[in-house]
Amino acid sequence: MSTLHDFTVNDIDGKPRALSEWRDQVVLIVNVASKCGFTPQYEGLEALYRAHHAKGFSVLGFPCDQFGHQEPGNADEIKNFCTLNYEVSFPLFAKIEVNGAKADPLYRWLKSERPGLLGLEAIKWNFTKFLVDRAGQVVSRHAPTDTPASLEKDILALLAR
Repeated sequence: MSTLHDFTVNDIDGKPRALSEWRDQVVLIVNVASKCGFTPQYEGLEALYRAHHAKGFSVLGFPCDQFGHQEPGNADEIKNFCTLNYEVSFPLFAKIEVNGAKADPLYRWLKSERPGLLGLEAIKWNFTKFLVDRAGQVVSRHAPTDTPASLEKDILALLAR
């Protein structure tokens, strides 16, 4: 696999979605969790999505329960939490693993394209972010502590291309 658009993943309802659906869009991919100290970032992610979606920007949220059991819910519980608490309208996908032998192929690819500090590929925590350009190439990787708002300048630069 050489671009984001080569992957198919299951959405939060368990239906396969080809990521080629986001061809020609700038995409921010985030492993999310409902019971994490970074969970309030849903608000910032939604704000970015609403502000720039019409210009060709999307956020794709991938629930993950590998860090401190902070995403224990099933698909319906995750959807309800996101809708009721943060009015999330960007696409959410099926709960996945991002590290280890059962890591989703999408995340194996993302991590190989943009390793973290010291060249380590492992995702360290919830709300790690990958920014992908319109051609489906990973441009940058951002730590959980990087707020969605701090990425807006980079997103706007990619949208202007």
